[in-house]
Amino acid sequence: MRYSLSSSFTRTGWMTLGAMLLLSAAGRALTLSGGAASCAAWPFCVPRAAPGWFGVLHVGAAGLTALLLTRLFIQAWREQRDDALLLPLATVTLVLFLGQVLVGAQQVAQNFPAHLVVLHSLSTGLVWLSLVTLVMVSGWRARDGKQFVKIGLRQRLADFWTLNKPRIVALLLFTTFGGLVVGGRTWPAAGLALWTMLGGALAASGASALNQYIDRELDRRMQRTARRPLAAGRLMAAEGLSYGLALCLLSYYILACFVNLSAALLSLTGIVYYVVVYSLWLKKATVQNIVIGGGAGAIPPVVGWVAASGRLSLAAWFLFLVIFLWTPPHFWALALVRRREYARASLPMLPVVKGEAATRRLIWRYTLLLVGVTLLLPLIGAAGGIYAVSAVGLGLWLIYAAWRVYREGGNKTAWTLYRSSSVYLASIFFALMIDALA
Repeated sequence: MRYSLSSSFTRTGWMTLGAMLLLSAAGRALTLSGGAASCAAWPFCVPRAAPGWFGVLHVGAAGLTALLLTRLFIQAWREQRDDALLLPLATVTLVLFLGQVLVGAQQVAQNFPAHLVVLHSLSTGLVWLSLVTLVMVSGWRARDGKQFVKIGLRQRLADFWTLNKPRIVALLLFTTFGGLVVGGRTWPAAGLALWTMLGGALAASGASALNQYIDRELDRRMQRTARRPLAAGRLMAAEGLSYGLALCLLSYYILACFVNLSAALLSLTGIVYYVVVYSLWLKKATVQNIVIGGGAGAIPPVVGWVAASGRLSLAAWFLFLVIFLWTPPHFWALALVRRREYARASLPMLPVVKGEAATRRLIWRYTLLLVGVTLLLPLIGAAGGIYAVSAVGLGLWLIYAAWRVYREGGNKTAWTLYRSSSVYLASIFFALMIDALA
């Protein structure tokens, strides 16, 4: 297959690359000439000296590049929706460019902190790599005139919303906010809460979309997940991949620019853990998938803690441990109800591999261990009397639900535990917040 410029998408890519070259040349000339001092106003001014016109050229080239990247992005989502390489590349390139601009503005506003200087340079290199790859690949792959099944805007928005797994994201954000309150021992400032929660929401939603992209064939074989947008074919695989990558990148830029580096790195660790370690490896490889994979869902409260306090502490890791131990009984209860679906999908879930009796027994043991850990928080100074009383009451309630699963069995008791455990976790973090603010 020969390289071709017949596609308008490819031609837009080359124009964008030309604008990027102009932007880089203008930026270099501006630095060497000292023109920034002659035209210090942002975003535009009339220069006081000849070198200042390099600043005007730089701003103009930046605007042109942004417009062309946006056009390339729109064309990709209209014409290349089924291309699992071109659509993600066009999406990621635009996000990286916008992230580079954001970091550039923030490093000036924050007096050039080292992590933003490094992130700005890294973003610059990645924008070039992504755009050059896109331009080169598009000549071989891009084709105009593709016809796609038309789906109403409302349905498409609903499908992208479903990719976020909003119920799971809501619970993760609640634990993140709990970490903010407990880590700071006060109600967080509005700006800090906004950026931390937004970054956390984007991270969790992006990771969820990537998980559904990876599991789309598996989801088709299970009744519970067969109607998901990618599994049902309402969204194309490339769209799910592009959406997930974009949200994950945006989350890192927001946390790095507006919260702190530690929170951004912890959130990124959670994304990699969930997408790579759990979704790509553990889920289909071992009966311990839920146990080990629980570490991904346990990171959000630690992100909140670090966002508020700027450091990790023993108490933060106890919050991690609470969710880590909560995850197995919660999802094993669901696995008991859905064990036949998991068996048909050949997933090595505990009830499928070890049987129902072993699963009920381990649910009981993990529940006891979980409640025991929650009662340790007051002993290490992470909580006080209000939390201690709440933890005892909530713990007894969860133990009773787990005891019924252990002794009685049946889908009804397992489903009750599955629903109750979500309420339990939210209530534990609510009690922690009330205690911290008291």
